[in-house]
Amino acid sequence: MDIAEVEVALAGTLLRQVLAGVPSGENPVTHLTTLPARPPRHQDWPKWAPDDVVSALRQSGVTRPWSHQVAAVEHAWQGRHVVISTGTASGKSLGYQLPVLTTLTTRSRSTALYLSPTKALANDQLRSVADLGLREVRAVACDGDTPMPERDWARDHANLIFSNPDMLHHTMLSAHQRWARFFRQLDYVVVDECHSYRGVFGSHVAVLLRRLRRVARYYGAAPTFVLASATTADPATFAQRLTGVDCVAVTEDCSGRGARTVVLWEPPLLTEITGENGAPVRRSAGAEASRILADLVIEGARSLAFVTSRRGAELTAAGARRVLADVDPDLSERVAAYRAGFLPEERRELEAKLLSGELLGVASTNALELGIDIAGLDAVVLAGYPGTLASFWQQAGRAGRSTKDALVVFVARDNPLDTYLVHHPDAVLDRPVEAAVLDPTNPYVLAPQLACAAAELPLRAEELADFGDDAARRVLATLVDDKLLRRRASGWYWTSRQRPHAQVGIRGGGNDHVVIVEAETSRVLGTVDSGAACATVHPGAVYLHQGASFVVDDLDLDAGLALVHAENPEWSTSARDVTDIEVLETTSRDVFGGVTVCLGQVAVTSQVVGYLRRLPSGEVIDQVPLDLPERTLHTRAVWYTVSDELLNGREPGGAGLTAARIPGSLHAAEHAAIGLLPLFATCDRWDIGGVSTALHANTGEATVFVHDGHPGGAGFADRGHAALIPWLAATREAIVSCECPAGCPSCVQSPKCGNGNEPLDKAGAVAVLDTVLGAVRAGLPA
Repeated sequence: MDIAEVEVALAGTLLRQVLAGVPSGENPVTHLTTLPARPPRHQDWPKWAPDDVVSALRQSGVTRPWSHQVAAVEHAWQGRHVVISTGTASGKSLGYQLPVLTTLTTRSRSTALYLSPTKALANDQLRSVADLGLREVRAVACDGDTPMPERDWARDHANLIFSNPDMLHHTMLSAHQRWARFFRQLDYVVVDECHSYRGVFGSHVAVLLRRLRRVARYYGAAPTFVLASATTADPATFAQRLTGVDCVAVTEDCSGRGARTVVLWEPPLLTEITGENGAPVRRSAGAEASRILADLVIEGARSLAFVTSRRGAELTAAGARRVLADVDPDLSERVAAYRAGFLPEERRELEAKLLSGELLGVASTNALELGIDIAGLDAVVLAGYPGTLASFWQQAGRAGRSTKDALVVFVARDNPLDTYLVHHPDAVLDRPVEAAVLDPTNPYVLAPQLACAAAELPLRAEELADFGDDAARRVLATLVDDKLLRRRASGWYWTSRQRPHAQVGIRGGGNDHVVIVEAETSRVLGTVDSGAACATVHPGAVYLHQGASFVVDDLDLDAGLALVHAENPEWSTSARDVTDIEVLETTSRDVFGGVTVCLGQVAVTSQVVGYLRRLPSGEVIDQVPLDLPERTLHTRAVWYTVSDELLNGREPGGAGLTAARIPGSLHAAEHAAIGLLPLFATCDRWDIGGVSTALHANTGEATVFVHDGHPGGAGFADRGHAALIPWLAATREAIVSCECPAGCPSCVQSPKCGNGNEPLDKAGAVAVLDTVLGAVRAGLPA
């Protein structure tokens, strides 16, 4: 790529500095483009806004609102539920602040509830409201860390509570009689960063918000919902699915934006290191990000590197400091890592140092994506695709502000999705952001949620439309059969004196957890869902907690206990399992000649049988065997079958594979498909799994399954089924684009393959995908 294509001065200077450090002969830049600047568009403050509120907002820096802010506040003020879906640093907070603060300062008994996915974001938003100094606004944070006296004060006196879904579920709704004063006058519910409510967590929150509306209705309130989201597909439909009420969407971003140069960067293959089964590996995205961050700091650019893990963020910052120490020891002190566990004061100090220029470089996880107020930077480096385009642009949006230009560098990790994206820039730069996936009618979500709803207030038949109607009736019948609910003519009643809320994990975990304890000190480090324990805290696993590293000594599933000791090994671990899958119910079946595509319910039986120890470079040290019990998961899957005639090429358009090549070809196609599904569904590859076999007992043919990794499903397999052709076409392109000769982590190898990535046939996978795509396309109506 010609750096002369960079049309803006600062970005061009920074990119030249970064490329100057690239070893001779390497060209990691696969694409670059400059996104043009956008001038701001303003409007006057609404006439109904009180002078004291407007004055306070002006003093906070909002001299005049942007047009999209005015559109959003007008909807909310008129009582219309609204979702604001605009870019980073576009002032979405004003969309709720102006109508909420106006109501609280003009109606003495009015209340409002603010919900965010993280405590840190809620505390930041509370601080911004408190700094306005409006005497009538009694704002307070209320979450699991809030001392009981402060909770009591909030319940009895606060009119604006900043909280999270967990607190709403466990405390406010479970004991709603004690919160009657607050619910009775509830005028607004703010749902911030609502695009993060996806999958199982989002499904739980969707039902939770319906329970909130139901309790508010019981006390005579009908709150207006104001949602804020990163740019997402069809935000009005998503907001309606999340809240259960019709929402108006405000999507045109009228904030000012400087030009941004976006660079797609692929680390080179390493000739001196080989990975699993001798496959080539690339230089790690974290190592590339360290060097790029150091080069940016040398140039004096305020920069932020997003890394996918806490450990990775710390290693990236440490690597940048080592490079800088050789250049100027003073510069190494101007780089820091941002990780979980920081106090609010520490976060504010870090933010202030970065914005003032005292701190030039920060390596962070997505903790700095969700609302922490750092924007207007000179450069952002993304070490790996963050999982969704919404997150990609949320992170990239931290670079540049107003009329200032900036640089964004996306460094590909060694996996199929990142490989595809850096070679298909239109999939990043021109594709609409994906829709967030959630399913509030998932019976594994709906059953515990309806039990909680009935414990709060007896469920009436006329209320079931809000909870999925027929789906809710089926779940209620099961709860009655299990004697958890009693059916009477007037509705469904909870039968126990004990509330069920404590047994419901709304963030996707089950009721059973394994407690992780440091053996030497008996300190509890955290918990992990029992279903994931074998894969994450098996003996020998490296476990990270708030930036510290531990190694698991023992896992006792019966006692629900994992004992660990502090250790910082140079390797990471990844579990290996064996998996079998059984079709329970086929809900959709389409036949295209010798290819059949299905969607349905499956039972996935898996067993962790060992783990790999891997160096940061990607080199595998060894594989360690384990003896752990089987686990069965009932979930949803999408699968396709291919006839023998097509596979062996006896029919036109067939793959032409010998019998010996078929297992490896299907296996490679399965791995790559799992890697590319996050491009079409808002999931991570660790949220999904797969199985491939040359002959499956239920289908009678060669079959490739891709399944959700959550009980009952999280909507990911359904999304793959709906986008089958573009999904499999992208999968094929990711394999073809990879420069390796026979398969590597960038195309067909998987870090969690239970079979040790054997057998794999890269060319055979392309042949299988060509055959499937050809048959499906030929069978669809013109």
